[in-house]
Amino acid sequence: MSIADIKKTAEQKMARSIESFKTELGKIRTGRAHAGLLDQVQVEYYGSMVPISQVANVTLIDARTISVQPWEKGLGQKIDKAIRESDLGLNPSLQGDLIRVPMPPLTEERRRELTKVVKHAGEDAKVAVRNLRRDANEQAKKLLKDKLITEDDERRSQDEVQKLTDRTINEVDKLVQGKEAEIMAV
Repeated sequence: MSIADIKKTAEQKMARSIESFKTELGKIRTGRAHAGLLDQVQVEYYGSMVPISQVANVTLIDARTISVQPWEKGLGQKIDKAIRESDLGLNPSLQGDLIRVPMPPLTEERRRELTKVVKHAGEDAKVAVRNLRRDANEQAKKLLKDKLITEDDERRSQDEVQKLTDRTINEVDKLVQGKEAEIMAV
């Protein structure tokens, strides 16, 4: 393994960390509805727990209402119950086969709680990035120990990995600030 390989691997892993963080932010709800909000809600379907998106069409009716259309009759009650029991704080209404899930407006207190959740998720993402930096630096030290690179190469590698880490952490900070602004907007 060379220094270029170490840097490339670290860069790819940091990019995956950013994508994972973006997915995590997408799950944190704001005042607006989005179909991905119900992705983590599981419903019992023939004895096994599956995501709602695998047993129903999840679409948006308007900016504040999600529509869930089960593919089978009789599944409506189970989906309704699963949404009610989830920790999302949603109150669906069952209308025949169609389930309407209105998004309640966020209170000021709830908005502040959500910003704390966003900050915590941002810190977790930064820790993951720093761990990737540590791993890359350890690989460079191992190459130096095995006398495959010089001390100057190892120092240069650490500097490059640090610059990559700084860029990635700045990106995480920007994502956190954007999500906080989105949550606090009324």
